[in-house]
Amino acid sequence: MFRSRVVPLALVAASCVCHIGQVVHGEESSRGRYNVLFVIADDLNTALSTYGHPMVKSPNVDRVQRWGMRFDRAYCQFPLCNPSRASFLTGLRPDHTRVYDNAVHFRKNVPDCVTMPEFFRKQNYFVARVGKLFHYGVPGQIGTSGLDDPQSWDLVINPRGRDKDEEDKIFSLEPGKFGGTLSWLAADGTDEEQTDGIGATEAIRLLEENKDKRFFLAVGFYRPHTPYVAPKKYFSLYPPELVPLPTIPENYFSTIPALAITLKPEEKAMDEKTKRQAIQAYYAAITFMDAQLGRVLDALERLHLRERTIIVMTSDHGYHMHEHGLWQKRTLFEESARVPLLIAVPGMKTAGQSTQAIVEMIDIYPTLVDLCGFEVPKNLDGMSLVPILNNPAHPGKSHALTQVSRGGGKTRLVMGYSVRTDRWRYTEWDGGKQGRELYDHQDDPQEMKNLAGDERYENVMKELSALMPKPAE
Repeated sequence: MFRSRVVPLALVAASCVCHIGQVVHGEESSRGRYNVLFVIADDLNTALSTYGHPMVKSPNVDRVQRWGMRFDRAYCQFPLCNPSRASFLTGLRPDHTRVYDNAVHFRKNVPDCVTMPEFFRKQNYFVARVGKLFHYGVPGQIGTSGLDDPQSWDLVINPRGRDKDEEDKIFSLEPGKFGGTLSWLAADGTDEEQTDGIGATEAIRLLEENKDKRFFLAVGFYRPHTPYVAPKKYFSLYPPELVPLPTIPENYFSTIPALAITLKPEEKAMDEKTKRQAIQAYYAAITFMDAQLGRVLDALERLHLRERTIIVMTSDHGYHMHEHGLWQKRTLFEESARVPLLIAVPGMKTAGQSTQAIVEMIDIYPTLVDLCGFEVPKNLDGMSLVPILNNPAHPGKSHALTQVSRGGGKTRLVMGYSVRTDRWRYTEWDGGKQGRELYDHQDDPQEMKNLAGDERYENVMKELSALMPKPAE
């Protein structure tokens, strides 16, 4: 019943040239000095203990932070799976990939781009993925390659577990519908029977088999993406009556543009008990995913690979758990745009520290290239984060840009853009024609008071608007 699909491509190997020490840009003789373990969870927000969440248990994400640096203000470029993944894996902004939905393969628009894993493959690394890196639908396409990019990998493994085979047991707000619908299951059985458990097992096997090679191993966990499926023991950690339930002021939706609201009818109809159960399930799925991460990290240590391997832990975008009265993603609020990002480099002098520098997901590609001692491709839209890894007080970028689309198909595509600076978040829908939002993070970190209608802030909005690209036509 429980299996993983393995797809061999061309196996490439090379001896590992390693250098352990300060995080600096590599010289010619140091090219390829590190392996890379790139770990991404699907739909994971910053509800993690290392980010200060009072309830969620995530000891293994915490472990990556102790080994490396936590980025407290990292932002995705598009809070939807396919556009986000196409962006950070190519190092290009969504307006350059022109991927705005979950259906378009990025190579249709940028056929000649070299993806992040493909770059390392061209440097004679062994490059493999386990699970979801490029987009495919969860749970419908679990066990397949979906919208994968074959030329990026030497080997791919598509795990499929008990969660996929027992979908008939999953509770859904819309019975029988999964993926974009809130749904969950406190599952029977063991961690190892679940898709992410199988993925962790396969990742460990690849580490064991390739420990003497230069490798770039990407591990894509499916959780906590809905349906929130995890063994029962994880649900027991979060009694629903103890789960915090965000609230919004009366008539709150009238204070923000209509395009900012993504609430679905079935979500609007939820009672308080069901809302708490949904949040409980999401938290359970996070801790389950974290346990699988822990298995992979244990193997990295057991095989004495940590001193030769960069570790990146992140997500494709943030996620709402009833903040602003909303659920899931595809908004331009902080909860949806902000991502967890942790980077650990062997021997780094700033291990265990955090940074307030503003960074973007498109910065991951040039950072890994830089850390491994290669010349960063000039066409990438991001910047190397090595200066911040050396000095967490480094200011980083002046702002991060996140965008999201509305409409499409038979209706006109409308774009929303949001600029996040040290103090402000400013958002324009359809170039401002369908609404604007301004939030002062100094006084309103939850972004609940829209200041866009206050004439006292017109100059602030004018300055921030100048940072916006023109809306896509």
